[in-house]
Amino acid sequence: MKSNKEAFRDYLQLEKKYSAHTVNAYLNDILFFETFNKSSFEQDDIDHVNYSQIRSWIVSLVDQDISNVSINRKMSSLKAFYRFLLKTKQIEVSPMLKHKALKTPKIVQIPFSEKELKDLMQEVSNPSGFEEVRDKLIVDLFYTTGMRRAELINLMKYNVDLSSNVIKVLGKRNKERIIPVLPIIVEQFNLYLKERTSVENIVDGEYFFISKKGLKLSESFVYRLINSYFSKVSEKVKKSPHVLRHTFATHLLNNGADLNSVKELLGHSSLASTQVYTHNSLAELKKVYGDAHPRNK
Repeated sequence: MKSNKEAFRDYLQLEKKYSAHTVNAYLNDILFFETFNKSSFEQDDIDHVNYSQIRSWIVSLVDQDISNVSINRKMSSLKAFYRFLLKTKQIEVSPMLKHKALKTPKIVQIPFSEKELKDLMQEVSNPSGFEEVRDKLIVDLFYTTGMRRAELINLMKYNVDLSSNVIKVLGKRNKERIIPVLPIIVEQFNLYLKERTSVENIVDGEYFFISKKGLKLSESFVYRLINSYFSKVSEKVKKSPHVLRHTFATHLLNNGADLNSVKELLGHSSLASTQVYTHNSLAELKKVYGDAHPRNK
């Protein structure tokens, strides 16, 4: 018979359809709490605990200088575990029922400016060879679609429809969405596909983007690629695929796109997730307002 932890793992994988990385993170958090509970309260079973035990774990994490963000993530794992136990009627009340997340500072991501993007495009305007063509397409695709790093890495060849100028990506929780592709990017797709035929011994051929060895790209490779490219034109501390996603949203909003359309393009489940990008468009709005209003002359 499966333990509750094993059943919870299957629930996350099969019903919630979480990625292997997310499932492992949840299970590791539960294991850490189990270890703490055993050493502090001499209790092997965490299925039936009270909130004071969880609170003691939070205090110990704070004492270890673990950030509030990390602590909140661990608490989210516990919440999910006890929700599962409630759902399967293993418990009657969740010990996390009255828990409130710790306060965390709001981190404002600074997007790249339109000038930085223009400078970079000039820097890489004439790519040659498989790798240069691929790398430029990756940068352009991040900026013109706002797709996530994992979505780009896992983009399948059969989900690229250049006849209709769209691509289908698999987002968080295995949610599919269709993203339009600009005509200028379609030209780069065709150039990349032509260069891709020069790669020998393709192993992961079902994936659209591959390395020169014919393998699926890694997350670290894509991160280093974006960091390296933008180091040429930007002095911002953070230069990552996520900042490009942020840039995509901010530039759309600054140029008049409505919030709901940006939400759909980004694949957000709620407007609240998209609204984090509006602070930059508000800055642009203030500038336009200040420049245009007669009383500010």
